[in-house]
Amino acid sequence: MALDGSHESPATTAVTGSVAPVLEPLLTAVFGGPPPLRFECWDGSHISPAAGDSAGVVRLRSPDALRRILWAPGELGLGRAFVAGDVDLDGDLPEMLRRLRTSAVGGGELGAREIAAVLRAARQLHLIGRPVPPPREEARLRGRRHSKRRDSRAVSHHYDVGNEFYRLVLGTSMTYSCARWGGDAQNLESAQAAKHELVCRKLGLHDRPGARLLDVGCGWGSLALHAAAVHDAQVVGITISEEQHALACLRVKEADLDGRIEIRLQDYRDLGGETFDAISSIGMFEHVGEDRMADYFAALHGRLRRGGRFLNHAISSVGNSKLGRRSFVGRYVFPDAELVDLAGVVGAMERAGFEVRDVESLREHYACTLRAWVASLEENWTAAVREAGEARARVWRLYMAGSIVGFDDGGISVHQVLGVAPDADGTSHLPLRRDF
Repeated sequence: MALDGSHESPATTAVTGSVAPVLEPLLTAVFGGPPPLRFECWDGSHISPAAGDSAGVVRLRSPDALRRILWAPGELGLGRAFVAGDVDLDGDLPEMLRRLRTSAVGGGELGAREIAAVLRAARQLHLIGRPVPPPREEARLRGRRHSKRRDSRAVSHHYDVGNEFYRLVLGTSMTYSCARWGGDAQNLESAQAAKHELVCRKLGLHDRPGARLLDVGCGWGSLALHAAAVHDAQVVGITISEEQHALACLRVKEADLDGRIEIRLQDYRDLGGETFDAISSIGMFEHVGEDRMADYFAALHGRLRRGGRFLNHAISSVGNSKLGRRSFVGRYVFPDAELVDLAGVVGAMERAGFEVRDVESLREHYACTLRAWVASLEENWTAAVREAGEARARVWRLYMAGSIVGFDDGGISVHQVLGVAPDADGTSHLPLRRDF
């Protein structure tokens, strides 16, 4: 369907106005043909998909959109343009991102041919000039990677953006990791409660009232509250986010669980010689880094009593993935984060002295969780913008929608790996049959 309502051949892209004809060769180079979505330009001209079918509209609101792509070809330039409001994506955002990625030549990475097309378009539109400054929400960390100081800044960049903003996204459960859906868990709150119970059962807390649990990267204290209230655990939760620490302490006090939960503003490297019956690391390991994971698992193994259990819940990527400086997520969301593949995690845990007893993938569950978060953010958009600013809200919307695509197609996954510290006889003991 052409823009004026007339019918054209499916192989023909409809182009009108002054900017769109210049961009049409660029889009053809990027997608190897007509674009998979409708593109609307800042002068009112537009380019339609060949078949007229579109999951949404890409709105190029400013010439700076093209300038950003020219100076940072690929996802970083596009991400900067979206955060700054130079580009809008109106429609089913995960589906739009899926179509853009699967249709793009080379999976979205711009090669020499595509960059040349960007340059030609920029020249024709008189956009050549100095680069546009990136949005201030972009992280620029200094110092040695995964040092305590730099890790603290990286964590603060992501988590210290306002507890109320996170409540609007995460809901009342205030849990920022994959939920467990199905059965009685039909909404976000019940699915997160099911995940907390799954973790507690894997750690054996249901059979050991009063067990001492260390929750590394405790967030806003949700797992600690569940373990103490439901299983009578004695919990120490640690975080290096000041805002998480403040709210977690408040939630513990409001639940009247001060005597059973201690929330510390503490790095795992500063734990000292105390020991625990069980240790959980939920959504924390991504911040550790491949080069430090041996030290991480060794440190936690040293804090676990014989026969104790350790659960590592982390996003994984086959072949490992450092979220580098040219990636949108690495610059705006999780600076310095690394996704280690499952084989690497299991091997490192075994070398640290754990016997790995159980591995479970929750990949589909994370896609469901992210859809709930995106829906919550969009439903509470005005309030979220008021709390964190529009640019920050746009960062979260884009990264969560993009993550849905990754979990849906298996590009990334999430695994829970259960390790046990062997008893004095060198073995670990679990029930012959267990229903987690």
